[in-house]
Amino acid sequence: MRAALKTRRIERWLAAFIVMAIAGVLLVPMAVSGAPNPPGNNGTVKIDGVDFDDHPDNEPHVGCIFQVDFYGFDEGDLHADVTFEVHPPTGSPAVLLTDVVFIGEDDNSGGGSEAGLDASATYTLDFTGYEPHPQQGFHVYLTVNAEGSIGADVKHKVFWVEGCDPPTTTTTTTTSSTTTTTSSTTTTTSSTTTTTTTTPTSTTTPGSTTTTLASEPTSLLKKPRPQRP
Repeated sequence: MRAALKTRRIERWLAAFIVMAIAGVLLVPMAVSGAPNPPGNNGTVKIDGVDFDDHPDNEPHVGCIFQVDFYGFDEGDLHADVTFEVHPPTGSPAVLLTDVVFIGEDDNSGGGSEAGLDASATYTLDFTGYEPHPQQGFHVYLTVNAEGSIGADVKHKVFWVEGCDPPTTTTTTTTSSTTTTTSSTTTTTSSTTTTTTTTPTSTTTPGSTTTTLASEPTSLLKKPRPQRP
């Protein structure tokens, strides 16, 4: 009787051990697979200026060309929606650029370190129509919505961008100048005075003398003088 009870206890222990072993085999892979993507709003973003690097430091003042670095996001077919907006005092909120970036290359085990870098995207924003601050430049508001997050999925960054003044357009107008040279001709009119000398023709008639001027009218002919006794 005692032997039978002892045997039953051993069987129960063996059964319990087998159940625990099987449960442990099933739970360990689940824990391992779940560890890289813990629940929550995983990942962080950093603004990086030239010269670009993978170090997770945030630079609040960058040049016209800059990068957004993504660290510690979950693994999978996951993307982040990126939105850049104008931020006061540069202007009222208005969208400058939107983009989609793949962030699921690896798990988030690296966190916010260089090992956790998932992606880097390079941007140049168009600030046409906005005036830069004389010392700071243009004020920008970045919003990132990341897939894979449990709960809130949004991250923000506010930074200044310098050196992006609108390009100056130079218009060169060539005016064709035509110079007309007028040749001035001076005409000198030479007035020639011609003097015509008319030699009187004398016709002698016995007893009278008649003088005829060739260029005078007949009415001007002199009458003959009366003869002297």
